[in-house]
Amino acid sequence: MTTGAEPARALAEPAGSSGLTAIVDGFVRRFRIRTRIFMVAALNIAVIVILAILLWISSKLLNDTWTELQAVRSSERLVATIESEASRVQSLIHRYFIQPTPEVLAEVEARWSSITGNLFERAATDPALSGDAQKLRDLTNRLVSGFDQLRAARTEISTLYEEQILKPSREMSGLYAILESTITDRASLIAPALSKSREAFATTSVAINSYYLSTSSAPADEALSNIDTIINTIPVMLDLAGGDIQRAALQRLQTRARQLKDGLLRLTIEFKEQNRLLQNVVDRSQAQMSELASTLSNNMRERETRVQGQLDRALNRVFIFIGLVTLASLAIIGFFGTVFARSVSSPLRSLMKSMNRIAEGKLDTRVAGTEARDEIAEMARALEIFRENAIAKLQAESELIASKRRTETAYEELRETQNSLIEAEKLAALGGLVAGVAHEVNNPVGVSVTVASTLARRCETFGEELKRGELRRSRLNEFVEGNREAANMLLSNLHRAAELIQSFKQVAVDRSHAERRTFDMRTLTDQIMLSLRPTLSKRNIALTIDCPDGIEMNSYPGSWGQVLTNLTLNAVTHAFSPDVDSAIDITVRAIEGEQVEVVFADNGQGMTEDVKRRAFDPFFTTARGRGGTGLGLHIVHNIVTNRLGGRVTLSSEIGRGVRFRMVLPRTAPHFAADRTAIEARA
Repeated sequence: MTTGAEPARALAEPAGSSGLTAIVDGFVRRFRIRTRIFMVAALNIAVIVILAILLWISSKLLNDTWTELQAVRSSERLVATIESEASRVQSLIHRYFIQPTPEVLAEVEARWSSITGNLFERAATDPALSGDAQKLRDLTNRLVSGFDQLRAARTEISTLYEEQILKPSREMSGLYAILESTITDRASLIAPALSKSREAFATTSVAINSYYLSTSSAPADEALSNIDTIINTIPVMLDLAGGDIQRAALQRLQTRARQLKDGLLRLTIEFKEQNRLLQNVVDRSQAQMSELASTLSNNMRERETRVQGQLDRALNRVFIFIGLVTLASLAIIGFFGTVFARSVSSPLRSLMKSMNRIAEGKLDTRVAGTEARDEIAEMARALEIFRENAIAKLQAESELIASKRRTETAYEELRETQNSLIEAEKLAALGGLVAGVAHEVNNPVGVSVTVASTLARRCETFGEELKRGELRRSRLNEFVEGNREAANMLLSNLHRAAELIQSFKQVAVDRSHAERRTFDMRTLTDQIMLSLRPTLSKRNIALTIDCPDGIEMNSYPGSWGQVLTNLTLNAVTHAFSPDVDSAIDITVRAIEGEQVEVVFADNGQGMTEDVKRRAFDPFFTTARGRGGTGLGLHIVHNIVTNRLGGRVTLSSEIGRGVRFRMVLPRTAPHFAADRTAIEARA
């Protein structure tokens, strides 16, 4: 241990300071740490307030520029909408004169109002649009005026079509009916001419309707040609007329045909005027509106580019200004923060040195600074009290270490005892396996011995009959057939014994080696429980195994055998009463997630709540006087959760048996021993 004089001298040396820093340190250390912290906080708040004011001013400038940019973009979108709406209005006008419905007219008027209303509403807030808005209004008024003219022309066309097309056509149709009714003899001379005229009239009607709907010139020309045919055939029919009724009908038909021709010619003129208005007024106005909208769009893009440049320059200026102010603020805060920090760090370093020396076990170290009146001095005094207490506790710690060593020695002895008991459990299970081998193999071997003895007696009897010369063909056939059956039975039982020995050999290998392998769950479970059948038979316990084929596992067969063995022996030892039909059921099912569910259940007397709660605890048993060690279920829990990587739960009610549910992964986790074995084989 060092003496107290050396550390006291070392800790008393203050950190060197000079000039302005020393003056500031001397001034600052006159205040308590709490006051110094408030001073630093006030300085930080002042800097934050200044930065907030600057940010507010900058944000207002940026917001004004951004608002102008948004206004430009909004105007640009409005111009694009107007251009689209103008094109839509043109399409609607053309549609109206093909299909003059009130719905189309209402949509045209609504879109006109929308175009002018939106533009003038926007122009009220954007002065740059005022002149163009007036131009667009003039074009819109022109378009509306042209549309009104078109509507008037359309009305005239409708009236003309009704009065001078449809009305003469209907009357002509009636006259044709009258003429046809007056012809009693189909061989009359007027019939061919009337049929030709009637056919020309039907073609004319179709052509006129087509012309009215499409305004194409071809149907009009066809209709005029057919009307001329009608007019030219009437004089012929007048010469061939056979009565006054026919002559009167033909004269009236001639008049109406000429009226129909005049009406069609006027309709042609009106359609030409309508098309002229569409082209020269509507289409031209729309083209001018599109050109104006395109000009506005270009202007808006130029404005957007200019305002975006202003915004970028403003952002750069704001960032530079705020950056400079922030750096200056950080410099001020850094200077005063350093001064305040030094006023705290210097005595803290001295205190820390004392704490480090005490932590190293140098309890004779004198703590410096206990005579001051600030918070650090209070800490120093507390450290001094701690040092004194540490000296007092040092001896107690030595005694505690000695007691801990004694406890560790006792724990090691207890663990060795536990391992011995576990090995005893494994040896007991291996003994059960050997008993099962002896019992199961004894049956086919005994049958084989009996068959061999019978076969020997038959051969002896056959030899005696052969010596006496009493052998008959039927007796020979009987002897051969009986020997064949005996040989087959002998071979079958010997094969059965060999299979049993091979199966028990595999189980014994799995028990004696902790290596993993791939195995079928049904096959391995049957093999394991076959070795335990003698134990179950002695207690008259029925065994049921419900496990489908094809559940392949990559796990530890020896560990799984130990689990089934321990569960079975636990049930045999604890579960059943002599006066109850005993049964064990094992159910295996594949569940989602590449897992397997195993339920091991018995119909025994069940467990109390206290027993259920402690069932998996080591050395807990209810059959201590009957050889129970209290490790069977503890080993099951450790193997399932650790070795096999699964989980096990227990449920039970008094008088209704015990149910163990295990969920196991098809592929068990690898352990370090497994990897070492794999590398060694490779």
